[in-house]
Amino acid sequence: MTLPAADHKAEAVEAMFDRIAPRYDRLNRVLTFRLDVGWRRKAVASLQLPAGSVVLDVACGTGDLCRDLARAGLRPLGVDFSAGMLASARTAAPLVRADALALPLPAGSVDGITCGFALRNFVSLDAFFAESARVLRTGGRFAFIDVAEPEHTVLRAGHHFYFRRVVPFVGGLLSDRAAYSYLPASTSYLPSTDALLASLRKRGFAGVDRALLGLGAAQLITGTRA
Repeated sequence: MTLPAADHKAEAVEAMFDRIAPRYDRLNRVLTFRLDVGWRRKAVASLQLPAGSVVLDVACGTGDLCRDLARAGLRPLGVDFSAGMLASARTAAPLVRADALALPLPAGSVDGITCGFALRNFVSLDAFFAESARVLRTGGRFAFIDVAEPEHTVLRAGHHFYFRRVVPFVGGLLSDRAAYSYLPASTSYLPSTDALLASLRKRGFAGVDRALLGLGAAQLITGTRA
């Protein structure tokens, strides 16, 4: 699949998520065998924030992470630039339509930031990390989840077949084949692990760490605003 060029990426991604919003949650559960539920809960727990802390969920989609944050006693605020996703949201958290690269929040105004499976959709990861550092208070925490590839050769081969062949097929049957072909292909937007973690450290984050989830199918990246 040909991925959109940088100057058209934001428009293409927004239109894609608008189209798939009504069935997005259902497809996530089916395609991850509900493992995504546990991954999000691990992300919330990794924040290690006290009850009542304000946590910004960037690219909040239909509000999955917002609901998990609220259940943990935190105060979520969701931001997404897809009107379709926000219209399909199922959360009581305040939601704002905005660009992750220009967050409509004052500096140091949130205690935590989460982002679920959206890093590869941003036009500039470094710009997103800079905005995250700006709005996160000193000592605040972030937890980002995204896809990954297993390190073991056999697991990686199986994951590649499932992610590149099965996911687009099932997604095409139940939703939008073009969108679910983009989602696996978009992993090419992610930099190497070393480059990703280095970019976060450059933007003022300390204790940056990466843990693999689901036998390496996903990754959880965490850190603290220095």
